[in-house]
Amino acid sequence: MKLSLASRITILRILLIVPFVSFMLKINDPALGPGAQNAMRYVSIFIFLVMAISDAIDGYLARIKKQVTKLGAFLDPIADKLLMTSACLLLASERGHVQDFLLPPTVVVLIIGKDLFLLIGFLIVYFITARIHIVPVFIGKLATTLQLSMVAGILIAPEISGVLPDWIWFLRILWWSAAGTAILATLIYIRNGSRYIEQYEQSLANNSS
Repeated sequence: MKLSLASRITILRILLIVPFVSFMLKINDPALGPGAQNAMRYVSIFIFLVMAISDAIDGYLARIKKQVTKLGAFLDPIADKLLMTSACLLLASERGHVQDFLLPPTVVVLIIGKDLFLLIGFLIVYFITARIHIVPVFIGKLATTLQLSMVAGILIAPEISGVLPDWIWFLRILWWSAAGTAILATLIYIRNGSRYIEQYEQSLANNSS
């Protein structure tokens, strides 16, 4: 099977998570000086921006070139979830956090918890219906956008806070908004998944009668 350009970009985004994590783990490395630590963060920012931009590009190409595939529909959210899970865990950790801008563990739990619930829901739907059912909703896309903005905002915080002293308050609003929309998206996906299973079982009952 020949992969579409959109799917190739998505796979590249998944592969870039490895160097992103590697550089993030060095931004507080005591063996490195402050200059080298900042360099590690700048490289992390660059890789993260490439991944964030590619997220928009692959979706755009899939729609414009009419290359929306089941593989792409499956890989795209997986790429998003792997990126956000790794980024959130790093920004809340001792080794990967940005100085003075530690991401609260509660926010991490809510964001990652949403993805775990969605994964469990996806497996339940697949085992019951034997179908891959992934239908993005607006609030889910909003949650992803807020999470990407949150990570980017934290990564560039040392520079921005020098110009905007109240940047930390903006970040707090951003990360709690990201957590709140994650919860709301989870509830909506649970509702939609339950309705899909009910419709599937109803169609089976109608066909057998």
